[in-house]
Amino acid sequence: MTDFSQVDSILNKYTNVSESLIPLFQDIQGLFGYLPQEILRYVADKASLPLAQLAGVATFYSQFCFTPPGKYEILVCLGTACHVNNGESMASIIAAETGLAEKEVSADGLFSWQRVACLGCCSLAPVMMINGQVYGNLTHKKISAIIRQLRKESAGGVKI
Repeated sequence: MTDFSQVDSILNKYTNVSESLIPLFQDIQGLFGYLPQEILRYVADKASLPLAQLAGVATFYSQFCFTPPGKYEILVCLGTACHVNNGESMASIIAAETGLAEKEVSADGLFSWQRVACLGCCSLAPVMMINGQVYGNLTHKKISAIIRQLRKESAGGVKI
């Protein structure tokens, strides 16, 4: 059985849940990394809202995910500085290196990736972030090396 105490703490922040669904979902996704189906059902029950209303809001916004991210969640910046410095081609390289389409999770659960509007590291463009760590001045070679190193670490290799 799931412990809903953390969800209750989040719910208690909002006096009118139906008018606060977006920040509520952001908080829940921040806690779990995605919006678990059982948590959405729980919120709907606690707030006396139709599950369809919650699902409608959550599916409308691309920022919300319904599956757990990979162990290594890669965010590819496509802000202006990254865009003009081949950010989109970096996204293509990440897709090729991981073998994944955007927002997919690898079968082994290691990788997921998505494009984001800006990571705020413009002087390092093009940039990606993996689990909060920024990697800048990206090239195909750098991306390949980073992905290889993460695979190695996950297989029990020594971190360099």
